[in-house]
Amino acid sequence: MLYGYARVSTTDQDLSVQEAALQKAGCTIIRAEKKSGSRRDGRTELGILLDFLRPGDTLVVTRIDRLARSMKDLQDIVSELKERVVSLRATEQPVDTATAAGKAFLDMLGVFAEFETNLRRERQLEGIQAAKARGAYRGRKAAIDADEVRRLHREEKLGPTAIAKRLKIGRASVYRLLGKTEGA
Repeated sequence: MLYGYARVSTTDQDLSVQEAALQKAGCTIIRAEKKSGSRRDGRTELGILLDFLRPGDTLVVTRIDRLARSMKDLQDIVSELKERVVSLRATEQPVDTATAAGKAFLDMLGVFAEFETNLRRERQLEGIQAAKARGAYRGRKAAIDADEVRRLHREEKLGPTAIAKRLKIGRASVYRLLGKTEGA
């Protein structure tokens, strides 16, 4: 049996192209989700599919980066599939773990997928630093009114626990804003 797995990273991306390619490849069941591929946890559809596969089945993806974006996750998934005598195929890449050449190509693609993820992360951090230097990036707006925390402490003589209850915030946040440690 051929089972398909489709994935996109964000909710505004479309799965239909992948699903159509998997149907064309002969997949009878396709599991799809809109989750990041950089980590395996939280990808429930992939977990369901991996639990369902039986010896002799084939897991089909359109591209290897749809399955995993880190070498470790990819190797773990491929190892699980191998232990269960399940092969892996990609419709848009010459990957078929039933062949030696397909296995070698799989490893190369995994390295490139992880490299691409790391490059994207580096470019994002560079962009944030450049924006900070221009004064265009200030981060997230503070959710806690630090002046109010200090005022309650100074003027109303409230302790951290009372301030936290009144403002409905965590006590650790109050300590942090008052410049104290949790045990002080």
